Amino acid sequence: MTTQLHGILFAYRDNPHLRELTSHRTVASIPFGGRYRMIDFMLSNMVNAGIVDIGVVMQEKCLSLLDHLGSGKDWDLARKRGGLRVLPPFTNQSRNFRGKMEALYGVYTYMEDIRQDYVLMADADVACNIDLEAVFQAHLESGADITAVCTKNLTGDPKMSTYFKLDETGRINEVLDSPNAPEGYESLKVYVLSTAKLIELVGYCASHNLYSFTTAVLLGMKDQLNIQPYFYDGYVARLTTIASYYARSMDLLKVEVSEDIFNEEHPIRTKDRSDPSTYYAPGSKCIHSLVADGCIIEGSVEDCVIFRGVHVGKNAVVKNCVLMQDTVVEDGASIRYVIADKDVTIKAHRTLTGHASYPFAIEKNSII
Repeated sequence: MTTQLHGILFAYRDNPHLRELTSHRTVASIPFGGRYRMIDFMLSNMVNAGIVDIGVVMQEKCLSLLDHLGSGKDWDLARKRGGLRVLPPFTNQSRNFRGKMEALYGVYTYMEDIRQDYVLMADADVACNIDLEAVFQAHLESGADITAVCTKNLTGDPKMSTYFKLDETGRINEVLDSPNAPEGYESLKVYVLSTAKLIELVGYCASHNLYSFTTAVLLGMKDQLNIQPYFYDGYVARLTTIASYYARSMDLLKVEVSEDIFNEEHPIRTKDRSDPSTYYAPGSKCIHSLVADGCIIEGSVEDCVIFRGVHVGKNAVVKNCVLMQDTVVEDGASIRYVIADKDVTIKAHRTLTGHASYPFAIEKNSII
């Protein structure tokens, strides 16, 4: 029963390699997929599994995420008891968290009040549609101390990823953190363990000045703990660079990927804007693109991901682009391989061109 399960999402991580996309927000708050934020995917996975108490660990650059999550009502988490809890650090933490164990120690009093017997921890910056109820059942059946979700489909930058190797019994016996090349099974940074075990581990790490769950627990205690893998074979998007953000966005234009990640039986929820339907003007053209509600398309759009409220002007040409919420491409502009953050204006008759391996990224609120 997933009513025994408490959710904790880590939404504090920053990534300088994502440059313009994280200048005002953390990775968990990056818009993705036409109408969503990265956090929506794992948060929805938890809700779809019946988890009703979820804590979101934040630190700096949290205003964007706070505005997006609100009370949690769009995920049915606005409750008198439990529901969605935003967790700023309760300690005098002057520096950024160095790892999950340090972040959890910062919200230690919250953990002591968890009423469920088990905890599912996950990074909020992984986009996938995974059955977390099945993960929890596998954890109970295996008798593991920790169950770690991993995949054979390697998608992340090795230097920003963790990999597992197994012994002959199928137990995780080797952990590779940030290797030069991928080897073994890539971790999705989703873990299940008992609440009592988690509190014990956080206390131990705090008393020994250990801050990383990966190095202090998975690697440092792999011989003492029974750590079992759970294999996920579906689509996974992890954002590590501007180029990877562009590539994962273009993946969504593939039918098989779209059907996997936007599964109607396990819906991905997000903040409701109640936009009207998109308007396609006479003479406009839209080919092989993902277009959200509330847009006005008067020009040509091809092989693009278009977020809510975008306006493409007359005779404008937009190809191989990602245009985030309320971006305006004025009349006659021509852009290719461009990532425009929210509320960007591209002036009339401008020409901007990037490349699939190095897209042209424009910061939020810019006028080009």
